[in-house]
Amino acid sequence: MARPKIDEELVRQLVKLLDESGLTELDYSIGKLRVRVSRAAGKAAPAVAVETSEQAAAPGSLDADAISSHPGAVTSPMVGTVYVAPEPEAPPFVKTGDSVSEGQTLLLIEAMKTMNPIRAPFSGTVTQILVTNAAPVEYGEVLLILE
Repeated sequence: MARPKIDEELVRQLVKLLDESGLTELDYSIGKLRVRVSRAAGKAAPAVAVETSEQAAAPGSLDADAISSHPGAVTSPMVGTVYVAPEPEAPPFVKTGDSVSEGQTLLLIEAMKTMNPIRAPFSGTVTQILVTNAAPVEYGEVLLILE
């Protein structure tokens, strides 16, 4: 599939808006084109990702509306930094396809120098993990999907 032509002026405007607003991430979609501009905490240059809706709709994945309203969506109860493992070199708490029990630790969120475990609200299978290690997360952001 041919890569879409990137509107450089649009990207510049989004980066400028990101800088002016103090936000860490912007998501912009028009038609089949999606542009995401994000800045990890403490990094100077924003990262820009461009994808078409065909790329975004990977097999087994859900769109943003379906994710936020999914009954198995596990959301962040706070703003912070998410960690998928207890230590940098340790294996992750869970992987896609893992069966989990109610109360099992799925992730950690560091907020105000405190590690807060995010526990499974019910038993099920992890079908999607929507965050990456050491990424900033917002209150109410969907972290993963359990079914």
